[in-house]
Amino acid sequence: MLNQGVGSWPARRLRRSPEVVAVVYEGRSWTYSEIYDRVTRLANAMAAAGVARYDRVAYLGPNHPAFLETLFATHLLGAIFVPLNFRLTAPEIEFMLADSGARLLIYGPECEKVVAGLQSYTGISVSVAGTDSDAPQYEDFLVSGTLERIDTKVLLDDSALIMYTSGTTGRPKGAILSHGNLHWNCFNVVIDLPLGNDEVTLIGSPLFHVAALNQMFLTTFMRGGTTVIMPTWNADECFDLIEKYKVTWMFGVTRMYADLAQSPRWVTANLSFLRSLMSGGAPIPESLIVEYQNRGLVFVQGYGMTETSPGVTMLVPEMSTVKVGSAGTPCFFVDLRIVRPDLSDVDIDEPGEVIVDGPNVTSGYWNNQVATNAAFSNGTWLHTGDVAQRDADGYVYIIDRVKDMYISGGENVYPAEVEAVMFSHPAVADCAVIGVPDQRWGEVGAAFVTLKEPGKVDEVQMRAFLATQMAKYKIPASYHFVDSLPRTGSGKVQKAELRRLLAARAAE
Repeated sequence: MLNQGVGSWPARRLRRSPEVVAVVYEGRSWTYSEIYDRVTRLANAMAAAGVARYDRVAYLGPNHPAFLETLFATHLLGAIFVPLNFRLTAPEIEFMLADSGARLLIYGPECEKVVAGLQSYTGISVSVAGTDSDAPQYEDFLVSGTLERIDTKVLLDDSALIMYTSGTTGRPKGAILSHGNLHWNCFNVVIDLPLGNDEVTLIGSPLFHVAALNQMFLTTFMRGGTTVIMPTWNADECFDLIEKYKVTWMFGVTRMYADLAQSPRWVTANLSFLRSLMSGGAPIPESLIVEYQNRGLVFVQGYGMTETSPGVTMLVPEMSTVKVGSAGTPCFFVDLRIVRPDLSDVDIDEPGEVIVDGPNVTSGYWNNQVATNAAFSNGTWLHTGDVAQRDADGYVYIIDRVKDMYISGGENVYPAEVEAVMFSHPAVADCAVIGVPDQRWGEVGAAFVTLKEPGKVDEVQMRAFLATQMAKYKIPASYHFVDSLPRTGSGKVQKAELRRLLAARAAE
């Protein structure tokens, strides 16, 4: 095949396991043969609509087989797939469409209002079945394509994905992941975990996230297993699907695992087929991990980020009870260092910043050479912005963040982006946002606000204002109206002082 990229995978699976069920969604299933046919038709329809090699194709919507078909069809043509966060508002989506230069947007009916609110997007829009929009319907669009074989030349160094991460300066950055990045990430997973071609993988977190898409789905597809997709997260449905399809592998964040453990069904649920549970995005509380281990389940933690496709470290199953709380050791094809500010390596148990090198690491950010240059040292070492330490056995523990980013329900939230919107409110004189621990979401935002006129705006009004500008998960959970913010001599907000203030108020 000329196509050495991810777009060739349906054809490669067709010749090995055509009748194996590849995808399950809401009671329906598709074999690898059926996936191949649908992807081929979709790619031909996209080509007929003008999509060519290196063009960008975006997808906006909750988990759905159309997401996966769009990814493979895009890559079959040698184009670049742009998965978008369906929780974002129209202005946020508009920026990403413009920045990526997307030629085609396929979207779910749940996002019709957002798409209708786009002001400047001039590309083609296709609506997944279920909407009354005037846009072409996905199924009609797909079946208009032929089954003519497509074999576009695609190399491993070619760009495969642009995955947007929230920007620390208020604008998202599009991390470029190549086909090679995705291949090497999958290789790391299959080396570190004992995955079989009989794997039944449950995906309950959003596919626009690098962990669900690359770590779970693509690895399962490469291995020839079955992926069961949940449209949205629901603990009861998760239990149902685990039992019905005999799920062997799943991924989740703190909120998801807490929902299951706190459910009345936890004690009686049949979880006997689960071989391993995987977590990432933020450290899982050790008490929650132990609760799963007490059920006889293997709980595997990992560490990674969008820019690393995402796997950086993995706690292999055989060490999961020995090193509880650790993110494991570097994946097989990853090099990791923990360094001081002068880039010298730290000693055992000494905190430092994690920097990463390897074939799974991004080449940089789309249309943003300044951010690309700032992210790397010595050409290839990516600065993660995370603080970790390594024990005497070489196991990595993530302990803090260099940056102020926090993770709420598995979603990255950058305070600078939230603060930029808050500052746009005419009554706000100054503000700062920090992440604080939360039992359900892992972390939530706490906002400190100085008003131009005291009492001019209250918490309810501030929430309502933010709700029109950004996704719900970014909106702070609590608001503290103060006379002034503690700042350094250079004018930077002392966020450590804000955390101490919260702690003091909680102790009162």
